[in-house]
Amino acid sequence: QVQLVESGGGLVQPGGSPRLSCAASGFTFEAYAIGWFRQAPGKEREGVSYISRSESSIYYADSVKGRFTISRDNAKNTVYLQMNSLKPEDTAVYYCARSLIPTMRSTAYAYWGQGTQVTVTS
Repeated sequence: QVQLVESGGGLVQPGGSPRLSCAASGFTFEAYAIGWFRQAPGKEREGVSYISRSESSIYYADSVKGRFTISRDNAKNTVYLQMNSLKPEDTAVYYCARSLIPTMRSTAYAYWGQGTQVTVTS
């Protein structure tokens, strides 16, 4: 069955640089775009970044542009989100999800991981 498993979250100091991973299984990974979303307590889910299946289309939300980098390794069925210069406002549960099209519209993503918590605190 389709599985997306996030990892790499945890407690991070402001300015830290963790890397999140999204390991996929149960489907043809290279046929799908992968997106990262996040949801902070009391806030709506926010689209963070996506990468198309061929890496030709990459998007970043303004809130993370210049600090986060998304990449994928189709040989390992994994998408990464390198997060740099973290701020307390980056604290959230981060989710990866798959879509047939590269978009930040959450309704296009049918399968989601369980999420990984990132807490930025000193």
